[in-house]
Amino acid sequence: MSLSRGALVTGAVLTAAAAVTVAVVVWQAGPGSGPAGETGARTPTGSPATPSRTYPLSSAPRTIPAVREHIAARGPGWRPGPDTGVVLAGGSGALADEGRLLAQELRIRYRGDVPARPGDVELALTPGKGTPESYTLRSRDGRVTISGPDQAGVFYGTRTLKQSVRADGAMPEGEVRDRPDRPQRGFNLDIARKYYSVSWIEDRLREMADLKLNQFGLHFSDDQAFRIESETHPEVVSPQHLTKAEVRRILNLANRLHIQVVPEIDSPGHLGAVLKAHPGLQLRNVSGVRSPGSLDISNPGAAELIDELLGEFTELFGGRYWHLGADEYLALMARDPAASYPQLQRAAQQKYGPQAGIKDLATGWLNDRAAVVRPHGKQPKAWNDGFFRGGVVRADKDIEVEYWTGREYGARPPEEYLGEGRKVVNLNDEFLYYVLGQPNNFVYPTGRRIYEQWTPLVLRGTRPVPASYSRQILGGRFAVWGDLPNAQTPQQVAQGIRMPLRATAQKLWDPGKPALSWDQFQALARRIDKVG
Repeated sequence: MSLSRGALVTGAVLTAAAAVTVAVVVWQAGPGSGPAGETGARTPTGSPATPSRTYPLSSAPRTIPAVREHIAARGPGWRPGPDTGVVLAGGSGALADEGRLLAQELRIRYRGDVPARPGDVELALTPGKGTPESYTLRSRDGRVTISGPDQAGVFYGTRTLKQSVRADGAMPEGEVRDRPDRPQRGFNLDIARKYYSVSWIEDRLREMADLKLNQFGLHFSDDQAFRIESETHPEVVSPQHLTKAEVRRILNLANRLHIQVVPEIDSPGHLGAVLKAHPGLQLRNVSGVRSPGSLDISNPGAAELIDELLGEFTELFGGRYWHLGADEYLALMARDPAASYPQLQRAAQQKYGPQAGIKDLATGWLNDRAAVVRPHGKQPKAWNDGFFRGGVVRADKDIEVEYWTGREYGARPPEEYLGEGRKVVNLNDEFLYYVLGQPNNFVYPTGRRIYEQWTPLVLRGTRPVPASYSRQILGGRFAVWGDLPNAQTPQQVAQGIRMPLRATAQKLWDPGKPALSWDQFQALARRIDKVG
């Protein structure tokens, strides 16, 4: 949310061309030596090494995010050549998509489920060995093996290999053991106020995948527009929108890249586009003045409308998560909500008893919408300002808190949610909000600030919460909001978020202090991306 809202294959040819024209990098002798800059990987002392008088002890591959552990060895490493190929280990046929993509990116052959030959890259599923997104990459005797318990982990191993080849022409000898620190790592995009083409979104998905990000938040309904074709309520759809066929195309690519799409229909606020077609459901105050974008949740027709949309779109989006919004309901931002909106106060007391208030009615609304999406296999999420202190109705414990702001009047500190045992995702607007036009004192975030100052524990402002809450913080997403949509072109947005997205990916994969300086990190990003 932003305050003014209520207040895999493209680029593979270039990658491959770069990959096959560079020579093997021969580094200076000595542990930790390597191309310019260090890596953040741990290289254990006393690591097993292949005896050699020719090669120095290897350094970790240079990637974004940095690998978390590298066991050094002596040897030439691996590089793609005219006779190399990608093969699948026995029983690993499910990795065919990952294998074909890697082969195309490196411009080597894909040979499928056949025995590996010298120079090959072998992909292997090893059930039960590690967490689903973990992987092991061994570069030894001119051959690479990437293994993991799940397709996602093996895929991330292929990203490490691709980036290392792009950065330095080779995969260093040795063994990488890698896994993410947080399970949810992503990018959030507001397409309601600024339309983005399918190809632009697909480019971001490929960019995310190379950075090992696994969650794409899609905010497609707001006051300004409703951006996806609807069959149950075509009257709410804006002229410029994505068709369902286009959405399925996006979902298909995301699935192949191991990215979960998190759709959002925000309610009971931020519904201006929907209410334009249903003005009878718009909230009015005691004087009859319409409340912009706000649904009158005392009207039974309100739930009927939103639930029909939720039912339709939870079927279109087949992923695990659903975002219910719940932020910035203007009735609760009034000085005296009960006096300003007596119909909401009456409805709250009728439903929840004489001690209830409008915040209880709003909390009940959130719980009821969560109950709609759960049978479709969805894990519900909501913005932090949709969870209220006190009251007679409490938000369901399984709804994940997406913490974005402490700027709102009466905003609760993150420790309150964590102290209640809730799970939280970090979208701290101080660091992770790229708001077009920079309204309301928002400033375009810099990658350097994220890289040097932010971690998943920094949920609000610049102060981290106690480390004892760390496991309740599931991860984070970098977010683009279209408050002033014409302030930048889509191309400018892509360029503006390039380094912040890379910094976010680094800190979600490994929140510790990076080994590279910011200047070294930028230089590595340019080399991997072939920029400049």
